[in-house]
Amino acid sequence: MTGIVGSFDLEMLLKQSTSAVLGLTIGLERELKRKPLGLKTSLVISIVSCLLTIVSIQSAYSFPKSDFVKIQMDPLRLATQIVSGIGFLGAGVILRREDDSITGLTKAAMVWGDAGIGIATGAGFYAEAIAGVVLLIISVELIPGLIKGIGFQKLSSKEISLNLTLAEREDIKKIIDMVEKQGIMIEQIHIKDLDNSSYLLELKVKVNHQNSIADIYCNVTRIHKVKRSKISE
Repeated sequence: MTGIVGSFDLEMLLKQSTSAVLGLTIGLERELKRKPLGLKTSLVISIVSCLLTIVSIQSAYSFPKSDFVKIQMDPLRLATQIVSGIGFLGAGVILRREDDSITGLTKAAMVWGDAGIGIATGAGFYAEAIAGVVLLIISVELIPGLIKGIGFQKLSSKEISLNLTLAEREDIKKIIDMVEKQGIMIEQIHIKDLDNSSYLLELKVKVNHQNSIADIYCNVTRIHKVKRSKISE
């Protein structure tokens, strides 16, 4: 009996340790990019997801048999609830900016993936979990850079927001033309009247991913009759 308990504890420890290492790998990738989903969050998700999966599987077979009451449980019942519940945490990292652009989708997907790695490890699928982490890192780190390097225009560009404050209504068309002459592709245009008799020109544009925000800002601020400017990626 003691040998069985010892091997049982060792197997559970192996599962949680493996899940922690894999979660640490995902968290480290996010931490190096200074993203909100960092080491601690990733570790908590992977370890607890693994723990709940272990509890779900073991509890399905731990109830004593009885001639009067027959208890049947789905071994992965708790694991299915993890997939649903993790959506609330993922939704918390998705943000909608003032310019209606959506950010945080990759972080939300990584939260969901981190939970999946924990479930797979808790269920004993070590090779699949390791392969999943490797493919996740390749997909997030290597493939986007490779695609950008190939040279597809839409895939090699990044989207930024330009907010330009102008004094005269007649300058709006001229400013738009000058922005386009700098090789900036304008996707959306919003014009807003301000209280101080000036005008806010909000542009959602696409530029080459190699162009730095600082260079774009310097070029835009050199445009004549632009009173104030704001740029965000």
